[in-house]
Amino acid sequence: MIKRRKVVDIQSFYSLHIGAMWRYFKTETLAFWAISAYLFLEYVRPQSIYPMLDFLPWTQLAVLGALVGCLQDKSVKWVSSPINTGLILFLLTILLSSVLAYWPSEAFGRLENFYTWFIIYFLIINIVNTEKRFYIFLCIFFLATFKLSLSLSITWARRGFAFTGWGLSGPPGFFQNSGELAIQMLVFWPLAWAFALYLKPHVSKFKYFILLLMPITAMMVVLGASSRGAQLALLVQLLIVNARSIFKPKVFASCLVVMGLLWAALPDQQKNRFQVAGDDRTSIQRLLYWEHGIDMLNDHPVLGVGFFNYIPYYERAYPEDILYDGAELPHNIFIQVGADLGYPALAVYLFMIIYSVRKTRMLRDSLGKQTERNFFTHILTYLNLSIIGFVVAGQFVSVVYYPFMWIHLAMFVCCHNIISTTVLSEQRTTGRIGRVNTGLKKALRRV
Repeated sequence: MIKRRKVVDIQSFYSLHIGAMWRYFKTETLAFWAISAYLFLEYVRPQSIYPMLDFLPWTQLAVLGALVGCLQDKSVKWVSSPINTGLILFLLTILLSSVLAYWPSEAFGRLENFYTWFIIYFLIINIVNTEKRFYIFLCIFFLATFKLSLSLSITWARRGFAFTGWGLSGPPGFFQNSGELAIQMLVFWPLAWAFALYLKPHVSKFKYFILLLMPITAMMVVLGASSRGAQLALLVQLLIVNARSIFKPKVFASCLVVMGLLWAALPDQQKNRFQVAGDDRTSIQRLLYWEHGIDMLNDHPVLGVGFFNYIPYYERAYPEDILYDGAELPHNIFIQVGADLGYPALAVYLFMIIYSVRKTRMLRDSLGKQTERNFFTHILTYLNLSIIGFVVAGQFVSVVYYPFMWIHLAMFVCCHNIISTTVLSEQRTTGRIGRVNTGLKKALRRV
């Protein structure tokens, strides 16, 4: 007698039934296991926290496993998107800029800073192709970031919410620096908030409380990280969230109270940093970086000065405008792209951001009445808030080749692909094409 494998219902996922989710995960393919392992290893960095584990290149092995798994996984099919074209064009521009760079060795030595995300992006969008896979992938993203936000917010509380010059630091890797750590929290909290809102009717009060801790501790880390750009980005996000109702008396009063509490939570030294912004040495140096970065872009409009050639070019062309021991990257994502790669690459970079924001909004609006896909409605509602936080904070740091934007674009394409294939599946199985939301079908065709 053949024993039938019990199918795990998506509702058990929404109830955060860990056992059911684990049973489903064990039945998944090598490709999904590997890409999930990569996300965990890249964000948690256990191999950096515990040196005894750092005896193998774990992240590279996970990527290799995902590549091999794609060949074995029959469910993995090519996912098309204009974002794919943007990434390919961006990669080609980087390669050309590296060949014609002032210092090609500097450029070629840094190629992995982008081609790694190029590979990861395509692996994610092609492997994470079902609602259950996306849900688990998102949960891993949440747990990895929540581990950071919870531990660091406790650290900040233990030192009496006091100010330190280094702010809060994560494990070695992309989030070790306080500024980059804060941006990860800006990307994380809107999605965590959407997740908590949707799961509220499906989970116990205790689980809902834990879910609420994710966005709350993330905001605490932004405040404690001592990054003025990230704190400004958080303010912008909060204003956007309440934009439609902010002028209602109760909402306006609530916003004033929240902002007052946030301002009161900032240490006096951090408040002083805002008061001297533009006049302190750090601000003056960044203004010089921006000014000369724009000069580099205008002087080398086609391919820039070369991929990651900003620093050596600046040190030789503007030595009198280095206020510290040496030059740094321009502390602005758009100037970093433009100065290094030229106007064409900057146009592609802006296109990918604008396209994802616009199409996310279109897809969310069209999906609004499709109650059976309400989970994605919630995610899409706050997905743009994440990229806005990244863009605003990115005006003050050089994080073009950090995971923030590339993982965001992958999640956007995954959402669109899963929604579109679900709609098409319903059309085939029910034959009731006319009953599918017409606006949604048009949006899917345009995206």
